[in-house]
Amino acid sequence: MERKPNATAYLVLEDGTIWSGQAHGAIVTGLGEVVFNTSMTGYQEIITDPSYRGQIVIMTASHIGNVGMNPDDEESERPWLSGLVARAISPVASNWRAKETLSPYLARHGIPAISGVDTRALTLHIREKGAMRAAISTDPNASLVSLRRQVQAWPGLDGRDLVQEVTTVAPYTWQAGSGTWELLADSQGAHQLPDITDRVHVIVYDFGVKRNILRRLAAHGARLTVVPANTPVEQVLSLRPDGIFLSNGPGDPAALSYAAGAVAELLTHDIPLFGICLGHQILALATGAETYKMKFGHHGGNQPVKDALSGRVQITAQNHSYAVAADSLPPEIKVTHWNLNDGTVEGMQLRNKPVFSVQYHPEASPGPHDADYFFEQFIQAIRHAG
Repeated sequence: MERKPNATAYLVLEDGTIWSGQAHGAIVTGLGEVVFNTSMTGYQEIITDPSYRGQIVIMTASHIGNVGMNPDDEESERPWLSGLVARAISPVASNWRAKETLSPYLARHGIPAISGVDTRALTLHIREKGAMRAAISTDPNASLVSLRRQVQAWPGLDGRDLVQEVTTVAPYTWQAGSGTWELLADSQGAHQLPDITDRVHVIVYDFGVKRNILRRLAAHGARLTVVPANTPVEQVLSLRPDGIFLSNGPGDPAALSYAAGAVAELLTHDIPLFGICLGHQILALATGAETYKMKFGHHGGNQPVKDALSGRVQITAQNHSYAVAADSLPPEIKVTHWNLNDGTVEGMQLRNKPVFSVQYHPEASPGPHDADYFFEQFIQAIRHAG
């Protein structure tokens, strides 16, 4: 359907607040939990991150879409968010790698977007009131009354298993070179992938895994088998893994009892294990700890985290609305990293096993790359265990 120039779009929040602007993307209504992301760059990676399933994302950076869209930077095969909110969306792309501009890309995938919104005021509103249910609509036939009703009827994210909507339906393998664009980025810049012939075998539990996690694991010497989120432990062990990786993903970790149960069983074996984001939360649940919903979560590329072991501070990329309750952690868990803004748990490890996790994203693309060393730490733990 061809969009009328300067068509109006609406963002309707659970508390009754209404924001209007210019419509972009698909002519539809999207329902989700509205959150804000403070990243200055990387909107394509955000849009295609499966962890945003069920969420409407506000970009606090003032201009979105400037460099267009290209298949090389996508974190999955499609965008997963329910809608996009921006101050300004560029109608043109200024980058030699771009294949199309943002609005047609969103339209092709059925995602609505709105621009012309005072995202500073909207972000302050979310910080004060907290993340809430919302509707974003570019449909000219949708009334504000009907949108309010849809928002109130939408069940929200708490208690919902969104992982089953984003996980792979069948196992697959990933090796170095599987991606269309694959570089080894470190603190010195970008380098070609090393020639690693003696690769360790890592099983990746796909709770909504980002492609750059697979790239980084492969770059550091792993041969990967990616399996669905509900894969039984005995099937995983039959693949003879050298290590287990628990991926990022969307939704409420407390709804994933099957995943926590599988990890608890895996912990009875001496197999190195590494978890990121949702994987970090699932590991905590597997040890008997608890998670909780945050007021507005951490979404962005500028979260300061302190390493309790070295005292060093990392600037990290994060995307989560739930966190691990520090006072619920059992004695066998040692907290290794803390968020310097609000004191939340950012990293932990088992005291007597090669098992650890972080709440943030060491693989962050386009960055920061302060925490990329965790992938090397994981591979070295595997080689040492072997």
